[in-house]
Amino acid sequence: MKSRICTWIAGISLFAALAVPTLLVAQDEQFHKAHQLRHYTVADLGTLGGSFSLAYGINDNGQIDGFSTLPGDTVQHSFVIEKGAMIDLGTLGGPNSESFANLNNAIQVAGTAETSVSDPNGEDFCAFGTHLVCLGFVWHHGIMTPLEPLGGDNSQAAAINYRGQVAGYAETGTSDPNCPAPQVLQFRPTRWTAGHVRALPLYPGDTEGAAFWINNEGDTVGASGSCATYDPRYALPLQPRHALLWRQGVRPIDLGNLGGELENAAFAINDRGQIVGASDLPGDMYQHAFFWHNGHMTDLGTLPGDVVSAAVAINNKGQVTGVSIDASGQNLRAFLWQNGVMVDLNTLIPANSPLYLLHGFGINSQGQIVGFALQTSTGDVHAFLATPMPAEGNLASVSPTAEGEIGATSKFALPENARKQLQKWARIRRFAPAPADPQ
Repeated sequence: MKSRICTWIAGISLFAALAVPTLLVAQDEQFHKAHQLRHYTVADLGTLGGSFSLAYGINDNGQIDGFSTLPGDTVQHSFVIEKGAMIDLGTLGGPNSESFANLNNAIQVAGTAETSVSDPNGEDFCAFGTHLVCLGFVWHHGIMTPLEPLGGDNSQAAAINYRGQVAGYAETGTSDPNCPAPQVLQFRPTRWTAGHVRALPLYPGDTEGAAFWINNEGDTVGASGSCATYDPRYALPLQPRHALLWRQGVRPIDLGNLGGELENAAFAINDRGQIVGASDLPGDMYQHAFFWHNGHMTDLGTLPGDVVSAAVAINNKGQVTGVSIDASGQNLRAFLWQNGVMVDLNTLIPANSPLYLLHGFGINSQGQIVGFALQTSTGDVHAFLATPMPAEGNLASVSPTAEGEIGATSKFALPENARKQLQKWARIRRFAPAPADPQ
C-alpha cells in the first residue's frame, strides 16, 4: 500500500505532456442537475525543507500525513500536519521514513522507517536503495513504535483504523526460491492489533501478499499473488493476481477482476464495505480503477483520452479519488469519482491555481482531498490539500461526451525537473501504472 512511483512511474519518466487546460462540456440539463460537484480551494502544504512532498492521508479532523524530502533532497521523512504545522516524525535510526498510509482521528500515524541495521540477506525491502532493515511503525504523541515482522527482518505499515489496528505486510523467516534478487524471504499480508502481529491467509495457490487498508470494523483489503520483480505500484516485489477482502473470522474473499488475470489489487475500504482498487482489463495491457460493493465490481473507466486509472481512497459517502493516465504514460491527473461520474479534479479548482493536481491519495468524510501536485512556477512537486467550497453558489456542472464519459478535462506538461523528482522520490505504490507502449 511506499515510496516509489511506479512502474507506473516507469511511466513517470514519461509523465510529460499536457499543456493548457481544455474544457469540453456537453449540454444536458438533467445530467447537469444530477451531477453537480462542488468547487475546491487548494493549498500548497509545503515541505520539510526539501523540494518534494506528498500527502497521503487526511482524517476527519483535517490532520494530514505523508512524507517530504529534507534540505538537500538526499533523504525523506514522514510528517504529520497539525494546526498548520508540519512535524517531522523522524526515523527508527536509519536515514529514511515515509507515511504512505492513513492516520486516524487520534493522530496515530502509520508508516515505514529504516533502522541502522544492514539487511542480513542484502534485501532492499522498502526500496530506499540503502539495503537497511526497515519496519512498519505507529507514531503517536512524538513516539515512533516499530511493528514486528512475522519471523523475518522487514515489515511495512499501510493503514491504521480508529481502533489502532494496523494493516500492512511483513516478512516470514522462510525463503522463497522464486523471488528475484535481491528479495529472499516470503512476505505475507499482516494485521497488528495492540502490537501483536498476525498473518492473514493468502488466496489458495498464491505465495505472497499484502494488506493495503483496514476500516474501522477491522475489515481489511489487499492482494495476493507471486513473488516478482519489485513493482512500485505496490511497493513490493509482488505480482498480485487476486484482489482480496479479509473479514473477521472469514477466509479471504476474492473480489474478482475486470477481465485480466494479473495486476488485481484492492487499495481501500470504507466503513460501508465499499472497496476501490485497480484491475487489469482483458489482455492484461491496461489497468482501470474499480469500485466493489456487495459482490459486484464496477469499472470506473478513465478520464477522457486516458487508458489507465487507479482508485486509491474512498470515504464513507462513497467519494473516490485516484489518478488517470493516457496511453503514453506521460499525462497524469487527479480525479474525483462520485455518483457514477469521474471528473478531473483540476477542473474543479480555480483556473489561476499555482498547482496542477497530479494524484489524489486521500479523502475524508468532509470531502477534503490530499495528494501531490505540480507547483507550476518552480516545477517542484508538493503535497496539496483540496477543500470543497460551501455548496451555495459554488457548484460545477459536468456532462458526458459523445462517448459517454465526462467531458471536463485539463492537461499540463510536466517539466523535466518534476519528472526527475517523481522518479526519485515518488517511487510509490498506489500510483497509476505506466501502461505498455502501444504498437
